[in-house]
Amino acid sequence: MANMDEDPFATRVRKVVTTHEVGQPLDTLSVSELEDRIALLQGEILRLEATRDEKAASKKAADAFFKS
Repeated sequence: MANMDEDPFATRVRKVVTTHEVGQPLDTLSVSELEDRIALLQGEILRLEATRDEKAASKKAADAFFKS
């Protein structure tokens, strides 16, 4: 039964996802929440790939400099 203090017509605020723990249970998440997690992780993959590429370019430049 609903709490008497709760407004049944109140607008629910959607929580913004800022983290995801790898391996956490997913069965309690809604489709919308799963989509938010996917977007979050895709953004993190892009960030990781960009950092990897920057480091690889820096290493390549250092290798070229010290081989001369």
